[in-house]
This record gives sequence, structure tokens and C-alpha cells, in this order.
Amino acid sequence: MKRKLLLLLGCALTLCADAQDTATGKKYTPPSDPQVIQKLDDWRNLKFGILVHWGIYSVPGIVESWSLMSIDQDWISGPRLKRKMDYDTYKKWYFALADKFNPVNLDAGKWADMMSDAGAKYLIFTTKHHDGFCMFGSKYSDFGIAHGPFAKDPRHDIAKEVFTAARKKGLWVGAYYSKPDWHNKDLWNPYFTTGSTMEANYDTLRHPDWWKSYKTFVRHQMEELTTNYGKMDLMWLDGSSMHVENLGIDSVLTEARKRSPGMLVIDRGRYGKWTNYFTPELTIPKTQLTTPWESCMKLGYYWSWRPDQKYRPAREVINILTEIVAKGGSLALGVGPQPDGAFEQVVIDILHHVGLWLHDNGRAIFNTRCAQIYNDGHTWFTADKDGKTLYAIYALPVGDKLPATLTWKGNVPTGKMRLLAGNKAVRYQVEGDVVTVTLPKNLKDDPVSLMFTQKLKTTGNIR
Repeated sequence: MKRKLLLLLGCALTLCADAQDTATGKKYTPPSDPQVIQKLDDWRNLKFGILVHWGIYSVPGIVESWSLMSIDQDWISGPRLKRKMDYDTYKKWYFALADKFNPVNLDAGKWADMMSDAGAKYLIFTTKHHDGFCMFGSKYSDFGIAHGPFAKDPRHDIAKEVFTAARKKGLWVGAYYSKPDWHNKDLWNPYFTTGSTMEANYDTLRHPDWWKSYKTFVRHQMEELTTNYGKMDLMWLDGSSMHVENLGIDSVLTEARKRSPGMLVIDRGRYGKWTNYFTPELTIPKTQLTTPWESCMKLGYYWSWRPDQKYRPAREVINILTEIVAKGGSLALGVGPQPDGAFEQVVIDILHHVGLWLHDNGRAIFNTRCAQIYNDGHTWFTADKDGKTLYAIYALPVGDKLPATLTWKGNVPTGKMRLLAGNKAVRYQVEGDVVTVTLPKNLKDDPVSLMFTQKLKTTGNIR
């Protein structure tokens, strides 16, 4: 045990040596708690999670929460302008959607089956978005799923249903929680104009009583989530303009880690001790990063369900996952169920095809670390933790046919090379540091993963 702790602490010191990420310029504060260090290392093995956005905004199929902001941008003000409502009328209409949200077809077991079938290893569920509508049973708000038409349903504590089903499938569970709550009058106080800022619409120094009341509210809800819902793996806190320390919930998180040892905390947009990994949104960093990170990307054009939603094909999802993992990150793929609680069949089908590919090729994704040479064209490289085995993944562009040969520079193999799918041996030749692989005939037009050994090791500071 002592040797293991020393090894983990050594990993933390290595991260410390690279505390400023060269690609982003943002500072990373590595954890010092051995249990958090271990949990973070375990999380870096998972690589693929599902992020679920679901709430009253799903009833009409509009952008989640943001249309409550009084900002003239199409994606924000569009739902209001489309309905020709002034701001106050729209706000009342939006909050009244709580009276129509009745997800009678919710089956958390089917959700967990879909995610497991997709090859995902963890779930992040939106327990509350910025609009303040609680998808869990909170004693501190009457604006939530437990108080509307679904209140008498035995499944009314949806977060508990979802987390329980996910754990039964062996998935890690994470609670997305918005620190801003635009329904709470202690944040958007009715004495002032609302809708133009994520945070308090008043001067907190002039009205310390309102601000104190709001901080107490957030603390109570955080205590509920970290006490009443079993062992929590991730606390994914959104709303970067309001951070853990200024809300005074750091003590709550410290206590929560006694109930959920090693629990990872992600205070999004912040770069202190309560951000155990970075979360670039809707983007993939241009280069390999040495700090822990997760890119949250949408399966469709929107985070939540929309009736006119268009989705990425499975091959694009696989290619995105491949690039992210080769650059040292993990993918949280955003999906949203319909207002009745069921996922569209097209979503289930896409995730199923991703899962089929991961079933055959997952060794190149899961439990891997970065290779020193991680990319050449459409070919991405990952490595086993010992650095002896490398994987080359050809991210076949959407619409293209698989070529007869693959060529890359660097990562020169020694010995045999095999396809992960079917464990087929393949022929290759080397000229200098240029490798040319001849693929077997009649392969499906899918991304291809190859396994081989070589002398290079994984990047030292992220083992």
C-alpha cells in the first residue's frame, strides 16, 4: 500500500511539474489527496461518458434554459421571438412548462442498457440546469419534477432512478449541477431587471442578506446530492462565473468526499483545487494536452432533444473519440431524451453502432495513455500504460471508402502487427521511418485499429 501511495503521489508531482498547460496557457492544480489521485487515474482509463441534458425545456423542444436570458442572439432569443412574447410573458410561459412535464415513458434501466451498449463507462446527468428546475427530490425548492404532474409517480425522483440503474450496469455516475439558479429570487431578485446575467442581478455587497440566503440554498442542495444519492463519482458543477469558494460550498465537498472517497469535482471554467480536470466545450484542443481533460460534445446540433434534431453519424463519433483519446482526453457525449423520457430510436441506433466498434477496437481506446508521436493525417496513435504496445487508429472520414493501404511516419513497428477486430495479422513494410500497411481485402468501411510493439515509450508526464 505504501509503495502504491508513493507511486500515486509521484504522479501528482509529475503533474505539478507541468502545472501550466502549454496548449491552453491555463494553470492546473493537481490533487494532493491520494484517494482523489487514484480516482483521477482510474477516470483517465474510462475515456467515454454520456452527458444527459433533460428538463422542462424538452417539453417544447427548445434550447435549455438560455432563452431566459435577455440577450439578442438567435439561439437565445429565438424561442421568445418565434412566439412573439415580450420578456416577462415569455418567462412566465417558460416556468409554467413545469406543469406539463410528465415523463411517463421513463425507463432508467433502458437508458443504462443503451449507454452500456454504446461502450460508455460513465454517466453525467443534469440534476438541475440554469433554469432551476430540479430533476431530483429537493426539500429546498418546489420547482422540480417532484412537484408537478409526475409527483405521484414512484419514479418521481428521477436522479435516483437514473443513478441506480447506471450503477447496476457498472457505470460511474456524475451529477451535473448548475450553481446559477434563475428561478431562485435570491439570485435573480424581482426588484431588479432579470435575464442579462448568469449571476446575481444585484450588488451582493449592497444586499448581503439576499446573497447569504442564496449561498445557503446552494449549500443545502449540494448536501442533498452528495448525501441522498449513494456514492458519487463526479460532481460536475456548471456556471463558471460562480465558483465553489465564493459560494462557500468547499466545506460541503470536503465532507462529501468522506462519503464518496476520491470523488472528483469539476468546477467548470475555474482552475483551482476544485477542478480535477478541464472541460473544453464543443471543441477539441489543437494539440495533445498533458493535464487531465474531457471534451463535452453534442451528438446532435443541440444538447437537449429538439423535434428537428440532426445527429452525427456513428463514424463521426468514433473519429471524434479517437482524436480526443490520442490527445490525452476523454469524451462526454451529449444526448437528450424526449419529453416523455424515451430516447429516439435514431439515437439508440447510432450509439449501438459506436458500441459495436468499441467492442472490437476498445483496446485501442480504454485504459490507454498518450503516445509521443500521436498523429499523422487521419491516423491517430495511443499506447498501453507500459509504453510497449502501440495502437494505430485510422479515422476513416465520413463518406470515404477504406483505402487498400495505410501510410504514416514515425512509430516504426517491430515484430507482428494485427488488426484488433478479428485479431488478423497484416503485412507492413518500413522505409526509413515511413510505415506502409496493407489492409486485408473486404474489410467494412469503418475506422481501423492496428496493434504493434515498438521501442518508444508513452509521454513521461502523463503515465
